[in-house]
Amino acid sequence: MLFSTPRHRAERGLSSRAPRGFTLIELVITLAVLGVLMAVAIPSFRYVQNSGRLSASANELVANLAAARMEALRRNGRVVLCSSADGASCSTDRASGGWLAFADADGDNTVDAGEETLLAYTAPAPITLLANAAIADGVIQFRSDGLARDKTGALLSGEIRICIPTTQPAQNIRNVKVDAGGRVRVVSASGDGACS
Repeated sequence: MLFSTPRHRAERGLSSRAPRGFTLIELVITLAVLGVLMAVAIPSFRYVQNSGRLSASANELVANLAAARMEALRRNGRVVLCSSADGASCSTDRASGGWLAFADADGDNTVDAGEETLLAYTAPAPITLLANAAIADGVIQFRSDGLARDKTGALLSGEIRICIPTTQPAQNIRNVKVDAGGRVRVVSASGDGACS
């Protein structure tokens, strides 16, 4: 027999009613479980998102320092990486939202007409950048010898702090340190939720 009749369904213990959907109790329980999962997942997501932003910006700065150094070696001339608020000109403020690298033909540490801009980076909104006092006016020079120097020409030993004002993650700072004229490393630190 191909088709089952209501009598055959009843004999096999099958209901003659078709299922009609969720009950109210099932829906409330599902929403409660979903709410608990969201309460647990959202803080973890913020932690991962902020940590990723910090690491991405620090890695971008390290890559840009390496690119500026290689370009100075390739050109056998000066390349300057400086703090920049707009991605088009240098800013003398050591606290900025990004940086800029350019071939500095006249050696004045500023982007002039005719000087080639090599790269520019603007950090995403919650990230702040701050170069320490060793990086005067936010300027890092690379000369034909490939060594990092401050704006006066002395070998550089300084750092740029990349920070998000948050407690998620607890280590909300990445310090990109330039030591001994060229060695670059990234060190994580905690600012207790602040960027000072």
